[in-house]
Amino acid sequence: MNRQKREQIFGRLREANPHPTTELVFNSPFELLVAVILSAQATDKGVNKATARLFAVADTPQAILDLGVDGLKGYIKTIGLYNSKAENIIATCRLLLERHGGDVPHQRAALEALPGVGRKTANVVLNTAFGQPTMAVDTHIFRVANRTGIAPGKTVLAVEKRLLRLVPEPFLHDAHHWLILHGRYTCVARRPRCAACLIEDLCEYRHKTA
Repeated sequence: MNRQKREQIFGRLREANPHPTTELVFNSPFELLVAVILSAQATDKGVNKATARLFAVADTPQAILDLGVDGLKGYIKTIGLYNSKAENIIATCRLLLERHGGDVPHQRAALEALPGVGRKTANVVLNTAFGQPTMAVDTHIFRVANRTGIAPGKTVLAVEKRLLRLVPEPFLHDAHHWLILHGRYTCVARRPRCAACLIEDLCEYRHKTA
């Protein structure tokens, strides 16, 4: 796929959704961090339901730390893997207070040093909370990047690096959100909705659906 076609693709995505963002509900970088940790192998809708209750009573590292592991579990038990996630969030809150004055760091290395925070989670926080042009490649972005030909790669990291290199600079900040939403609602896994796709004529997928 050439640069001109990529520019057309992202131009259309921007026209359809000028200000994309995550579907997770949050009011601070800390709330976003907690929500993203909880979102692993869970739906944004399910996370938002749990965090609405949690953040109403505890929306700072100290407040969640005061809940303790068992208290936190009571708010997030509807989410998959809630036991390990509760342990990680409590440990992360402790480190945020000890190392960062309770603030969420905006450096990748510092974020990835927090329990439960991997590269993808760090990328989401860096992009959505701090405006950095990162790519949090999840299953949706990996599928869309490969299927369309925008940035094919055999691994998540390979796709991330190719997207950062190939997405035209004016679209780089928001590309992460456009691709996730496109994969979540249009370029779905089993039967992509090609007939309803606004970039169908630019996509290089060989097995388009009618």
